Amino acid sequence: MEAGSGNLANATVENPGKRGNDLVLTLDMELQQEVENIIKEEVESSQGTFINDPEAYVVMMEPQTGDILSIAGYGDHLGAVSRSFEAGSTVKAATVAVGLETEVIQPGSIIHDRPISLPQTPTMRSVRNMGSINELTALERSSNIYMAEIAMRMAGYDYGRECCWEDVEGTYQTFRNYFNQFGLGIETGIDLPSESTGIVGSGNMPGNLLYLSFGQFDTYTPLQLAQYISTIANDGYRMQPRLVKEIRQPSEDNDSLGPISSQLEPKVLNRVDIQPEYMDRVQEGLWRVMNGSQGTARSHFSSANYVAAGKTGTAQISVRSDRTGNVVQGNNQALVGYAPYENPEVAFAVIVPYVQRDTSGGRTGLANTIARKSLDAYFELKEERPHQLPEETNEETLEDPEDLEEFEELEELVETATEN
Repeated sequence: MEAGSGNLANATVENPGKRGNDLVLTLDMELQQEVENIIKEEVESSQGTFINDPEAYVVMMEPQTGDILSIAGYGDHLGAVSRSFEAGSTVKAATVAVGLETEVIQPGSIIHDRPISLPQTPTMRSVRNMGSINELTALERSSNIYMAEIAMRMAGYDYGRECCWEDVEGTYQTFRNYFNQFGLGIETGIDLPSESTGIVGSGNMPGNLLYLSFGQFDTYTPLQLAQYISTIANDGYRMQPRLVKEIRQPSEDNDSLGPISSQLEPKVLNRVDIQPEYMDRVQEGLWRVMNGSQGTARSHFSSANYVAAGKTGTAQISVRSDRTGNVVQGNNQALVGYAPYENPEVAFAVIVPYVQRDTSGGRTGLANTIARKSLDAYFELKEERPHQLPEETNEETLEDPEDLEEFEELEELVETATEN
């Protein structure tokens, strides 16, 4: 039959719209707002600190479940997933664990911290010569040389005899295999698109192996750093980070959630192949970082109402200035950690990249300050609402239209990723 003769060939068929399912996110939106405000306040009060446009990222998560409680960045929240940086000494906890597990050091092993020089490699040193130290002090005071000695021993090199590199390539692979188990340099499994796995440093020279051991070679995302420290807090169990806790069917009204369509359980991705007594040793070293008499983060956490553990990091980098076109020497500031030290309930990673090395016109310890204030916000909110679960903090608590818009955009992004 032809069109116009009574058939429906040219008729428009319309299907009525149907409301989609509701996602119950793991985000604690009150904490998210607090963290965003902390980042904004600290970054914007630090004019003159950054080489180019300011950046700062915070990820907070529950170690036992992988639930993301806050994921925030200055101007770009998803940079915490899609951008990677050299994270400096934050990785030293993993290096100590690897050294113990491969038996190149033992608990309590003493190494003399002093400058070392290798052919075709700049002289390496810690921030100061520390003398004879064990692995706990190496974490507390952040010794580069202790980590470099672990790497040399793993590769079969005796620095005292200047002999002999037995297996450089294999040692690179061993380091990265263990680092992957912690979540560094590998997909975290987050339910978001565009996740970066970081950049593997090029040029597997012996000297670069030493830089890898103390965090100045490969790059990692803020989310990877959060998963890494969560794995340590969780006694070696690496949890899949998640933003979606439940998927619910649409309700008949907008004031309540509908029946559960799918409930997403926490997922263990792997257990790190490190003996429990060695993991305990690493955790003790991280406690010293924030509580020891010479801890590198002691000044920022000694007055806290909770006991935290963690690791500071400062990676020396070279960045081309957008303003002058010249290459400028700078630092990536980082801090990873968890609290309380006993029975951890929140882990965090903070990274503030591309800070000018000469900070006379800016701020030092910016990452530490952001971390301390973010942890304070977590525990203050917990005290204010002791019986409230994170999912009870949703869009109804948001008063600022811009915050609500950001929340809805994140929901849409997560929903798209979930559907795919």
